[in-house]
Amino acid sequence: MQKIAVFGSAFNPPTLGHKSVIDSLGHFDRILLVPSISHAWGKNMLDYQERCQLLQAFIQDIQWGKLEISNIESSLMQPKEGVTTYAVLDALQAQNPDAELTFVMGPDNLFSFGKFYRAQEILERWSVMACPQRLAIRSTDIRNKLSQHQSITGLTTPSVEAMLLQNKFY
Repeated sequence: MQKIAVFGSAFNPPTLGHKSVIDSLGHFDRILLVPSISHAWGKNMLDYQERCQLLQAFIQDIQWGKLEISNIESSLMQPKEGVTTYAVLDALQAQNPDAELTFVMGPDNLFSFGKFYRAQEILERWSVMACPQRLAIRSTDIRNKLSQHQSITGLTTPSVEAMLLQNKFY
């Protein structure tokens, strides 16, 4: 049975903090990075397609064959509604009926997990893994530094840094 880690995040933008979580997922056969199409609690984010491009560059920089981006949220999105973790996991399970899915969340989501839509059912149907960042680098740090015209070297991968600076995303 294939073991798949499902790591959902805003990836607004992807950071070396995200990579430090990914680094602890080596025991999985596949690692799906699932960028949020809309934030469950209304947080402002860079355009979805731009975040997907940043995430693709991030994956290419990491060069780990197990990593792939999943655009499942774009197929689940309904006007004026968010996409829930439950819906994502349910759809991914339908796509991979013989796989064992594990929902991976960062430390910031662990404390609010009880607010997730159908949180109890998520726990009953799938494994849930809270994975602390080994590097405390947050997307907010990058956005703040960019807005203040400060260097972001060492906070994300080289290709993501170049894309952020070239496109002036934040």
